[in-house]
Amino acid sequence: MKINKALAQHYQWGAQCDGWHLVQNRELSVIHERMPAQTAEVNHYHHHAQQFFFVLSGTATIELNDQRIELKQHEGIEVPPNLPHQMRNDSQEDVEFLVISQPNSRGDRELL
Repeated sequence: MKINKALAQHYQWGAQCDGWHLVQNRELSVIHERMPAQTAEVNHYHHHAQQFFFVLSGTATIELNDQRIELKQHEGIEVPPNLPHQMRNDSQEDVEFLVISQPNSRGDRELL
């Protein structure tokens, strides 16, 4: 079945951030997310899920074990299970990215 943001289940999180579930089952999650300027996810890790973050537009910063890595458009990074991470938008414009989790990360998040 064809999917896009208009058809996908939408939710809001954090400080006016948006997410659209493109794929959502037990084994795989693909979410298109938008973070406004100067927003951040909470620092956390997953016990089981590995994740891949891929920037579609804008510039994101991901913090991994207190190291900040800048991701520009069409760049991505893999985050293995049990690695603390925090996605941030330290820029002055929106950033849109995909977050792909395998297995689905729902209920698998520990806040730090």
